[in-house]
Amino acid sequence: MTPSLPDRFNFAEHLFSTNRGRAAKAAYIDDRGSLSYGDLEARSRKLAAALLASGVQREERVLLLMLDSSDWPVSFLGSLYAGVVPVAVNTLLTSEDYAYMLDHSGAKAALVSGALLPTLQSAMEKGGHPLRTVFVSQPTGELPAGMLDMEAAIAARAPMAQPAATSPRDHAFWLYSSGSTGKPKGTVHVHGSPWWTAELYGKPVLGLGEDDVCFSAAKLYFAYGLGNALTFPLSVGATVVLMAERPTPDATFKRWTGQTDALRDAGVRPTVFYGAPTGFAGMLASPQLPARDAVALRMCSSAGEALPGDLAQRFKAHYGCDIVDGIGSTEMLHIFISNRPEDIRYGTTGKPVPGYEIELRGEDGQVVGVGEVGDLYIKGPSTAIMYWANPEKTADTFSQGWTKSGDKYSRDADGYYTYAGRSDDMLKVSGIYVSPFEVEATLMQHPSVLEAAVIGTQDAEGLTKTKAFVVRKAGQSVSEEELKAFVKERLAPYKYPRFIEFLDELPKTATGKIQRFRLREREQAR
Repeated sequence: MTPSLPDRFNFAEHLFSTNRGRAAKAAYIDDRGSLSYGDLEARSRKLAAALLASGVQREERVLLLMLDSSDWPVSFLGSLYAGVVPVAVNTLLTSEDYAYMLDHSGAKAALVSGALLPTLQSAMEKGGHPLRTVFVSQPTGELPAGMLDMEAAIAARAPMAQPAATSPRDHAFWLYSSGSTGKPKGTVHVHGSPWWTAELYGKPVLGLGEDDVCFSAAKLYFAYGLGNALTFPLSVGATVVLMAERPTPDATFKRWTGQTDALRDAGVRPTVFYGAPTGFAGMLASPQLPARDAVALRMCSSAGEALPGDLAQRFKAHYGCDIVDGIGSTEMLHIFISNRPEDIRYGTTGKPVPGYEIELRGEDGQVVGVGEVGDLYIKGPSTAIMYWANPEKTADTFSQGWTKSGDKYSRDADGYYTYAGRSDDMLKVSGIYVSPFEVEATLMQHPSVLEAAVIGTQDAEGLTKTKAFVVRKAGQSVSEEELKAFVKERLAPYKYPRFIEFLDELPKTATGKIQRFRLREREQAR
């Protein structure tokens, strides 16, 4: 695909210029109130000036550790406008994690929520990493020397007159991988990457428009959440609802139904919701699930893990609203295979997003045939350019324009792709590959099952067999034998779980992905 971006391109300026004709419209509605498009630009450009005045220089990194509020996009876009590189990090990590990220990224400043400042201070002490300046959003008390109230810093500056003269290929921002195995990797994206995701996916596939009100359970520091709540809606002039707290069912329902003070004042309810399978399952199981006429949803999106078809069908039966399932990654920035609102085949991840090439390769590196399981490789214009200071992993993941995803998929004769598990999660039982996800999706069709995770474990003879860890819905009861029989009725006999263990909850990453390796470690320790 021939790039259509000019040699000089700054993604923040691109979004600002796109929306100058709707300056009075609400860009963000957070827990405190609304921020218009005009004020979003003004505040971002003032913060850009404050960052440079603090001594941060072009292309230097700044840590962005902030809860979802309108100060997050101001911080992100202000950094990009100044030619500074924000390193957006998960707000649920430990001070040890942040100490590693500060040292690894070489960040020269930080943008932090007041509620998270003590954790950042602890990280700075542990890592011994000096920061020139720390800008604090909504500080909870008097700030130590060397730290600035972000609001005061913005108020004290005139807007930066012109954006940094960046190109589509210049470093724009980092996102750290979830770190489900090993140290998290600093994934480097350029100014052109988010533009491509909006042009290839947000606009043509999701069909977002300026009348939409978008709400993402995935936070802004995730690649998925960044597209959902910044890149896509701001590319079309839509309004975004932000929520600082965790996306529990009750907190989500409160926003769906417009029952926060800020949403009541604005008189809006979300029309598009972005979630993950775990979240949709929890909401459907909640006794507080709102009625169809209490919400304004026209479409939902799911990513992070493959969406079980039964779950999507139950959601649609309640709301009359499709869930558009897709797969993306931090390395590709957003979704590259997806169902479409007008073309949904539940139980599959859909078809390649136009503009991305997909290959499924076997163990010999050759493309596999229809119906065969292969390793998923992607080529597209939003690909990250490297893992920072990690040439070995960079070379392993990014090769000749292709990105190795670590997922296994199959493709049917109609061109739909079906998830078959992570490359390191696939099981070989009696000489035949078994997809953990297929077994999990079947278990979740049982009305008493909330969540399930399947791994391989050894039986008394040392042979690999499938074991399922199951979380039952509140107040529900089902036996191991009942579940085994349930799966046997629906899958080939060799695929049913030989062992089932009931848990109160499954181990997950901060992104909500099930950590099967934790379950494997649990088995090995026995």
